[in-house]
Amino acid sequence: MFIRNFLEAELVTEQCHRGIGTINHTSIYKKEDFDTKIQFINYVEIPPDASIGFHRHREDEEVYIILEGNGIMKVNDEQTRVKPGDILLNKPHWGHELFNDSNEMLRAVVFEVLK
Repeated sequence: MFIRNFLEAELVTEQCHRGIGTINHTSIYKKEDFDTKIQFINYVEIPPDASIGFHRHREDEEVYIILEGNGIMKVNDEQTRVKPGDILLNKPHWGHELFNDSNEMLRAVVFEVLK
């Protein structure tokens, strides 16, 4: 049985996809943990005024589940406000970024699956 607790995991702090500032993150599960085409499940924390920079995907889909905080998600040329409970889908070959424009930490779970 594979049970991992992302709230107890050690976080890495670094810039992500040439975004603004740094984010905190950890890999909950990696590609080798799966028997399917899931590439990873990560937990991320984006501090105020920081971002995951705009980047494009190839043959994969990525999903963001917003747990806490608010921000702006840009997918291709469209921007939308995000809040707790929002689930965002990024299709193959789309580009996206996530910016925390609030005064509180934005927390999310992110997973990616190959097409």
